[in-house]
Amino acid sequence: MDNHNSAPVETGASMDYPEHEKTYNMFLALTKWGTMVMVVLLIAMAAGFFGGAGFFGALIVFLVLTAAGFYLLH
Repeated sequence: MDNHNSAPVETGASMDYPEHEKTYNMFLALTKWGTMVMVVLLIAMAAGFFGGAGFFGALIVFLVLTAAGFYLLH
């Protein structure tokens, strides 16, 4: 298995740029959606624990804010 690159060192190895951009876009999407879900979860937990909404109230807050977040970020 000969993996020697005959190109100059400055240019480096060839890259699969479409695959690189696809992976980067997936990373950005997962970061965006994951951040939204974590923020909504924290708000729902605060509503349930400190706002007196209880478990089911927090669940409703979570579901409503998650739906609103997906609508606004999509």
